[in-house]
Amino acid sequence: MTLNISCIASTKSLVGEGAFWDDRAQVLWWLDIPAGIIYKYDPLIGENREFKFGEPVGCLAVCETGGLVLAAKSGFWFFDPDTGNREAICDPESHLESNRFNDGATDAQGRFWAGTMKEGDNKEPAGSFYRLDADLSVTRWKEGFHTTNGLAFSPEGSRMYFSDSNPNIRKIWVCDYDQETGTPYEPALFFDTSKVPGRPDGGTVDSEGCYWQAGVGGWQLYRLSPRGEILMTIDMPVEKPTKPMFGGAGLDTLFVTSIGAGLTNNTDQPEAGSLFSINGLDVKGLPQKRFAA
Repeated sequence: MTLNISCIASTKSLVGEGAFWDDRAQVLWWLDIPAGIIYKYDPLIGENREFKFGEPVGCLAVCETGGLVLAAKSGFWFFDPDTGNREAICDPESHLESNRFNDGATDAQGRFWAGTMKEGDNKEPAGSFYRLDADLSVTRWKEGFHTTNGLAFSPEGSRMYFSDSNPNIRKIWVCDYDQETGTPYEPALFFDTSKVPGRPDGGTVDSEGCYWQAGVGGWQLYRLSPRGEILMTIDMPVEKPTKPMFGGAGLDTLFVTSIGAGLTNNTDQPEAGSLFSINGLDVKGLPQKRFAA
């Protein structure tokens, strides 16, 4: 297998994250979290457009009716990048001023899941996971996390993955998922990243049901079998890859976001914080479900 890893959008973002492939429009949406910048990358023409939201944004999804749904510093929002129109949905943690939303994903029915975390030293496990339904109701599922991350669903939608990136935790869990109600069952340990250099960051699942993890701080990506076995390790040109997402016309390009701040050695990674693509994997991803509202 010969891989081609390319820097395709040299943004040098503080915290590049939140990649979501829109298979209808054939574009990749992604973020610079603390800068509150939303990017739209068009691989056909190589254009990376920038939209400013005005506050940190942790994750997003494309809406079935158009525009985006965001999980941001001040809760869930609808946002139209073309007009700049913002519409607040709900802020479930308005009482926690130091918290913000981080990673998220949509399930097979188009519900939007996102987790929160405490900004700053992050020593307190103040994060929780929330589900935003199509009727715009919000449900908190589980609390007690430092850095919620890694949300992704199996191809048939019956398993949910999530993780905690904290250096003292660095674990990925999996749980059975009731697709009718959107309710996860009791989690079980899926993979302990103390076995590898990189801590768990963003994740996605491919068409064969394998979980892809960005090993933040470890210069690597990992492909894990549904049983939690390491099937593939990919060395990256940046220390802090953050979110893998399959896209492209054949869903066979793996896009990877990255962090440009707080690096060990800046001189070794001039494109840190940029967007990368990986081709030649002989693996395809899954279409991302749009938010049902």
